[in-house]
Amino acid sequence: MEVTSTNERFLNPSQAKGIDGREDKRLRPQDFSEYIGQKQVIDNIEIMVQSSLKRKAAMDHALFSGPPGLGKTSLAMLIAERLGSKLHMISGPAIEKKGDLAAILTNLKPRDVLFIDEIHRVHISIEEILYSAIEDFRLDILIGQGASARTMQIDLVPFTLIGATTRAGLLSNPLRDRFMATFHFEFYSSEELGEIISLNASKLDLTIEADAIIEMAKRSRGTPRIANRILRRVRDYSVVYGAEVITKEEVIKALDLLNIDSEGLDSMDRRILTVMKDYYNGGPVGIEALCATLGEDKTTLEEVYEPYLLKEGFILRTPRGRVISEKGLLHIFK
Repeated sequence: MEVTSTNERFLNPSQAKGIDGREDKRLRPQDFSEYIGQKQVIDNIEIMVQSSLKRKAAMDHALFSGPPGLGKTSLAMLIAERLGSKLHMISGPAIEKKGDLAAILTNLKPRDVLFIDEIHRVHISIEEILYSAIEDFRLDILIGQGASARTMQIDLVPFTLIGATTRAGLLSNPLRDRFMATFHFEFYSSEELGEIISLNASKLDLTIEADAIIEMAKRSRGTPRIANRILRRVRDYSVVYGAEVITKEEVIKALDLLNIDSEGLDSMDRRILTVMKDYYNGGPVGIEALCATLGEDKTTLEEVYEPYLLKEGFILRTPRGRVISEKGLLHIFK
């Protein structure tokens, strides 16, 4: 894979779209008209993009927050494409040294877009370099130590920083305040997910009945990434069993194989609920104790599984810990 930097961590927009494979590139929205949902975010972003084009200046820096899989990366790609700029993508934890960030910033061209995913995981010493880069398009680098130390300033070209985070609360206030616009991505409605599935089904040359699309949308946990994953697995099932038209019955059979139930919960979700009921009498239980019992990483539990369980009311957060709700108990006994 060709990359835009010698350390092989930076991608231009066309390459970035294909990092999950050619099929994933096809299923991503190709322009703003294909971007379904997040209407308030899109309306604001389109104004910012149009303003940037008319002013012939870099778009203001923006922060995207929200659970994974809701389209933050896809929107960053669309912004760069609409601006006619190059998109540089990197994950926060991958920036290990100050020199790494300096190399990225000094290689940017005017009005390029730098997308930092998981920006809340950028080390504080590296984050501090971002302050002057974001505000003044300048790098302040400390050279030497002790009495001989001096600060070197390097001017940067105007660029746009787009940060994405699943944990906005972990961002420091100084960094958060330097973004000119902050947008929170919400879970999608079943109707919006149905539109996404229908659009992407046509891209995959699939014929799907309306009630089958509704069933897939209902089980997609409010997340387009999961909806696309389900669509591809249902496609595989239909190919193997020779179904020219995908029906609701085939969707149910395919998702039963994946252990995805009628509420969109998978085996891990149900295990979380069962452990809370059987081991902790329904709670309250602390996150560390729950992770130890499940043998699961705390970050994964908090960022991947818990948001949907909380949103749908299967579990509740209290000052003393997590508690399984009546809805969660009823779901276990279904």
